[in-house]
Amino acid sequence: MKKKICFLMIFVLMMSLLSACGVNNSSQTTKSSASTPQKVVVTDAIGRKVEVPIPAKKIVSVNESATRLISYLDGLDKVVGIETLSKFSDAYKPYLLAHPELKNLPQVGKGNSLNMEEIIKLKPDVIFYVHYGDMDPDKLQTQTHIPVVALKYGEKCAFSEDVYKSLQIVGRIIGKEKRAQEVVDYLKRCEQDLNNRTKNISEDKKPKVYVCGIGFYGVHGIESTQGKYRPLNLINAKNVADETGKTGSIIIDKEKLLSWDPDIIFIDEFGLSLVKDDYKKNSQFYQSIKAFKKGQVYTQLPYVCYDINIENAIADAYWAGKVIFPERFKDINPEQKADDIYKFFLGKPLYKDMKKSLSGFKKLDLGS
Repeated sequence: MKKKICFLMIFVLMMSLLSACGVNNSSQTTKSSASTPQKVVVTDAIGRKVEVPIPAKKIVSVNESATRLISYLDGLDKVVGIETLSKFSDAYKPYLLAHPELKNLPQVGKGNSLNMEEIIKLKPDVIFYVHYGDMDPDKLQTQTHIPVVALKYGEKCAFSEDVYKSLQIVGRIIGKEKRAQEVVDYLKRCEQDLNNRTKNISEDKKPKVYVCGIGFYGVHGIESTQGKYRPLNLINAKNVADETGKTGSIIIDKEKLLSWDPDIIFIDEFGLSLVKDDYKKNSQFYQSIKAFKKGQVYTQLPYVCYDINIENAIADAYWAGKVIFPERFKDINPEQKADDIYKFFLGKPLYKDMKKSLSGFKKLDLGS
């Protein structure tokens, strides 16, 4: 009898242990399933339906514009391949200045000269690119058998629904939805703050402003500007180029500056060297313009270099506000503000590093 009871106890104990093991195995299986990416259909920025694994663990970015957006979302640890980088100084692209390690990644070509074999070899979960109409995403997807997701910057501006949507698309795919919303909210707060500071200034109290040297498929000098230039629009400034009725990049006949005769000129660092060279050859022309005669010429951080440096666009807007409407921006230290912006977008202050290669925010005397 005692033997039977003992056997029964041993049997019950063994069954309990087996049952416990079964529960643990079930728990592990559930946990493993939860971490496995699920395929979800998303609508990209140009309206395509794309099935992608979420969260994507490996990314290839086939243009610098897309890499920049990914950097704002703290997603660069997922990037395994990038576009072949341009040879411009890192200072023209803050995201690259903040993350020089990107240059050690495999570079997969550029534009219509992508290295398909290299992309396939990297085995990314998704390919991101910013759409300009010069790349066929469906063709790229067919050639690589990898989901291709298109993003957009909109009409060449830092504050647009296209930018917000693109950030949110990337955030959803790489598991950074919270960060994407933080970035969108930050952009909207900056836009509101800049507008609130200047919205009630009467037109007759606004000086005429011109911005030049802005990148546009390469480097240009004083003739390169933008209509509806966003950093000036944000502070409700009077941009003389708006008289053209055009939006985005414009190459003007520089003689037009004589009739516009702006009170203040900002020279983008991207084209500054060309303006300096031209000034040496044509100083009499430049000194015929009010801004040059009165010493109201200023440098600004590079707005465009392979699309818009959004962090620089915001910093430039605060700097322009400080110069044009000093009473409305008397609480702003432009250099400190730039560093605050860099820290939010890229995780570290960069203004001093920028100034090692560039002029930064300063009044410029080309005649000295």
